[in-house]
Amino acid sequence: MKAIRTLSLAVALGLASGAAMASADLAKAKNCMACHAEAKKLIGPAYKDVAAKYANDKDAVAKLSEKIRKGGVGVWGQIPMPANPQVSEAEAETLAKWVMSIK
Repeated sequence: MKAIRTLSLAVALGLASGAAMASADLAKAKNCMACHAEAKKLIGPAYKDVAAKYANDKDAVAKLSEKIRKGGVGVWGQIPMPANPQVSEAEAETLAKWVMSIK
């Protein structure tokens, strides 16, 4: 029984780190990395800066998910973020949660 619990914990930890990797892969697949990077500003803000800005906002994931899909302008300057209708609502939420996890 102890071996099963240990294996379950190892699988859970592996899935957690795999989810973070999968989200980075999703960001690449959806072309987010053309304008954003995890730690430095490109055309758009660094993901770590987005996470810091929204760190105390309980609605951050919902706001960022909507911004990912609908685009926007003005929060980070006058360069617009284009809409991304090819990103599903579930994918946008996954991406937003991943961004909020970046330190």
